[in-house]
Amino acid sequence: MFERPASGERAVLVQLDFNQGAIEERLAELKLLTASAGATVEAVVRGRRAAPDPALFAGRGKVEEISAALAAHEADLVIFNHALSPAQQRNLERATQCRVIDRSALILDIFALRAKSHEGKLQVELAQLSHLATRLVRGWTHLERQKGGIGLRGPGETQLETDRRLLGARVKLLKARLAQLERQRGTRRRARERRDALTVSLVGYTNAGKSTLFNALTKAGAYAADQLFATLDTTSRRLFVGSGNVVISDTVGFIRDLPHALVAAFHATLEETANADLLLHVVDGASEDREAQIAAVDAVLTEVGAANVAQIQVWNKIDLTRAAPAVVRDDCDRIWRVFLSARTGEGLDGLRAALAEAAQVALSSDAFIRNPPDVDNVSGAPDVSDSRLPDSRLPCPESGKNSPLSQ
Repeated sequence: MFERPASGERAVLVQLDFNQGAIEERLAELKLLTASAGATVEAVVRGRRAAPDPALFAGRGKVEEISAALAAHEADLVIFNHALSPAQQRNLERATQCRVIDRSALILDIFALRAKSHEGKLQVELAQLSHLATRLVRGWTHLERQKGGIGLRGPGETQLETDRRLLGARVKLLKARLAQLERQRGTRRRARERRDALTVSLVGYTNAGKSTLFNALTKAGAYAADQLFATLDTTSRRLFVGSGNVVISDTVGFIRDLPHALVAAFHATLEETANADLLLHVVDGASEDREAQIAAVDAVLTEVGAANVAQIQVWNKIDLTRAAPAVVRDDCDRIWRVFLSARTGEGLDGLRAALAEAAQVALSSDAFIRNPPDVDNVSGAPDVSDSRLPDSRLPCPESGKNSPLSQ
């Protein structure tokens, strides 16, 4: 019989290199995730492999190194910056005699800490149960035994079957409650559409400065901190720019390798981005890994059906990069990027002007262009080192008359 070890807060981090690149950035992100979950990093174990080991993920020699680090630092938790199968997690806990969690479980734990609203708590619980459902069969072998005792002997359901049935009933209840909340959100959305308000959603990688920018634009006083996933619950405020009426929403931040169960559970909230008229994609301009972060955000937007929503990239933190505030347009005179600092306020006037320009056009216009233009055909861009852009670009409209961001 195998009982799972108790969890703790003194962690040994494991980062393996499978030639995926940006290892230092990934490790730094894992350390931030660990701190956000309330654990302390005692040691880091690194390695390089061609492929994961089917049984232990890291291989027997590396597992022995992890066990030695646990003993040397008196740590009581191992965190892998990778996705582990239920069998690998069980085998690692047997080998190390220590609680082992993967990246998905760590992110789910942070979401559980951050959720404040009723809907947010329901979504996190649904994601956690969906994650747990895949680990009932092979993660805990004692669940395979039948219940014993007077009145419980003989043919009957095992503990595993009981847990699976109860878990399924709870998941069904949570989905029903979230469906009701989604209908209520749809009612509010239709009310906004009747008022002819331009709906704008702030999206971006976690800790890119979305909430800080939201507060700078709306004076809402929403919680903002230098930590991952500081904001989970969507907050909306009305913003008047020029003669236009804008409803702007601050949404949950994205991260690479976001657990699929989490995306599915938060689908109703993330779907707000697909129904928006315009996305402000906030980019951490000071991050060396910004191109990979942009790709990670675009991947999640595609998954929730928001790939074709109009988008303006907002490159934040120019106070750290010493770039000048600027508004960048393509050769069709469409606003493509805005460079600003949400913390100092530099460049905010350019963003407000972009929103005013967008709010003046008909909300039913189909001319918002999702894909970025060619970097060679833009004007006003600061000199940045990562000017390489995707090859998939939409051509300019022949006349440019339908473009909401054209003059």
